[in-house]
Amino acid sequence: MAEAKALTPRATDFSAWYNELIARAQLADYSPVRGCMVIRPNGYAIWEQMQRALDQMFKDTGHQNAYFPLFIPQSFLSREAEHVQGFAPETAVVTHGGGKELEEPLVVRPTSETIIYAMYAKWIQSYRDLPLLINQWANVVRWELRTRLFLRTTEFLWQEGHTAHATEAEAEEETLRMLGVYRTFMEEWMAMPVVTGRKTDSERFAGALRTYSCEALMQDNKALQAGTSHNLGQNFSRAFEVTFQTASGDLDHVWNTSWGVSTRLVGGLIMVHGDDAGLICPPRLAQYQVVIVPIYRSDEERTTVLEIAERTRKELAAAGIRVHLDARDGMKPGAKYYEWEGRGVPLRVEIGPRDVAAGTVMLARRTDGKKESLPLAGLATTLTAAMESMQRDMLETARARREANSIRGATKKEFLAQLDAGGGFIYSGFCGRGECEAEIKEQTKATIRVLPDESFRSPEVPTTCMWCGRPSVTEAVWARAY
Repeated sequence: MAEAKALTPRATDFSAWYNELIARAQLADYSPVRGCMVIRPNGYAIWEQMQRALDQMFKDTGHQNAYFPLFIPQSFLSREAEHVQGFAPETAVVTHGGGKELEEPLVVRPTSETIIYAMYAKWIQSYRDLPLLINQWANVVRWELRTRLFLRTTEFLWQEGHTAHATEAEAEEETLRMLGVYRTFMEEWMAMPVVTGRKTDSERFAGALRTYSCEALMQDNKALQAGTSHNLGQNFSRAFEVTFQTASGDLDHVWNTSWGVSTRLVGGLIMVHGDDAGLICPPRLAQYQVVIVPIYRSDEERTTVLEIAERTRKELAAAGIRVHLDARDGMKPGAKYYEWEGRGVPLRVEIGPRDVAAGTVMLARRTDGKKESLPLAGLATTLTAAMESMQRDMLETARARREANSIRGATKKEFLAQLDAGGGFIYSGFCGRGECEAEIKEQTKATIRVLPDESFRSPEVPTTCMWCGRPSVTEAVWARAY
């Protein structure tokens, strides 16, 4: 077996490292269709774990799943002017079907606000029908010019929540609630710390009143917009005449929200936790949390070791641990270690003849590579505790890295110096002027990621705009981003 090529170090070329890691871990591959990707089983398994966790969180907050068509009448997009303007350059349009030209072209779903609110207009009649809380798991198509696996592809998988409410206050409460759900998921499941806050008008979703975002910092000090939640106001309900009779007998338009995350999260997980050996997957999202590698040199040892290894696998599985026994013949243990390390399995359990005789196993942790001998008795409890500790440690490591690469109260000079030094999150005063924001973006390629929530604001909020020197109306978090 030829020796596998080492990954390009992150410090040498982060982009090359990212692409090579995806290939080595067999997470995804390039499709024959330009700009699209094939998600391989190893990558899709991570997405499935994300889906399961998020889907339960959505249901726990009162949402139900539904499904809406992939094709949307082109005229629907034009009903909300800002929305069509925002998405028109990215749409794929079907003009023929069944060998005939269609009477009206159909847009392949770039997002579903328009077709969903057309249906809500049929379903909502009274305040008694509200709130209507629906989520959809689906694929969407946006015709991207520059693509990168998981981060930006022409077709991708996501969920999109769409809700209708009787008042603006209820819609705003829902928008912020789902932002909080995303933050909880990203921190507690992905071990990826995020900064939350509101987007500026230039960065908000096309057709929304307000957009809120979860922003994470990758290891190359670029930001990743990991999830967004939008208060749509009554823009779409007016466009599609989604009205309801109020408790007082009046007629009003509903207030809508939408919110979503996508397979981009898999890319975020890679860039936050991966190292020069490959992927490191948080235990809660790993396809296999534990892999068992048997070690033997003879047929007699093989029989004995595999018997204990299989018994151990069953015991761990019965305890709710996602475990895999790698009993492949003709492959040396070292080659198996290399493969599972690259795929990011949190814990590796090695069992050899000496371990069988001693009633022990050898445990290797993916995060630090340390090995220790553990008793076979009570192994499930020991490994569960090890995974919980690893999950916490990964979050704290990522949070410490983010804070080490963040500066607060930045002056213009400090802002430019931080960008020249590699980037990160830069907190500064902001005058609120779109002209100032656009000038900074044009000259530095840095954008305002969020106007941070109270929990992320600096203890002393700057009083002047770091760029133009005018009075500051808010604090902003700047970064170059994916």
